[in-house]
Amino acid sequence: MGDINITPLVDVVLVLLLVFMVTAPMMSRGIDVSLPVADQPDTSREDRITVTVSADERVYVGDRPVNLVRLEDYLRGLRESGRPMRVVYLSADERLRYGKVVEVVDKIKKAGVDVIGFVYVLPEEKSKS
Repeated sequence: MGDINITPLVDVVLVLLLVFMVTAPMMSRGIDVSLPVADQPDTSREDRITVTVSADERVYVGDRPVNLVRLEDYLRGLRESGRPMRVVYLSADERLRYGKVVEVVDKIKKAGVDVIGFVYVLPEEKSKS
C-alpha cells in the first residue's frame, strides 16, 4: 500500500487545537492593581444645568420652560453670561421617541456643551417612587 494514512495526523492536530483553544484565554491574565480611593467634591445642585424633556415633549432648562427651537440660543446665552457649562445633564422621559431625544441632544451639542450626562434612576430607586 503506497498511500499515507492521515487520519491519526488529523486526530492529533484537532486535539492540539482544542488544547490551545482552552488554555489560550487562561494565559492572558490582567495585572493586579490596587486602585486608590478618592473623595470627589460634592457638586451642588445649583451649579448643575439640567435639560428635562417631559413625556408630552416639553423642554425645560432647570424649572423654566424653553421652546426647543430656542434651546440652543438659551444655552449659548447661559454660557456667555459666565455660567460654567462643561456638562449639561439631560433628563428625558422613557416614553419619548428616540428621535426627540436625539434632537434635544443635537441642540445641546450645537450650543457648545462638551459633555452631556444622561440622568437615570437605579431599579431599586424606581420601585420606591
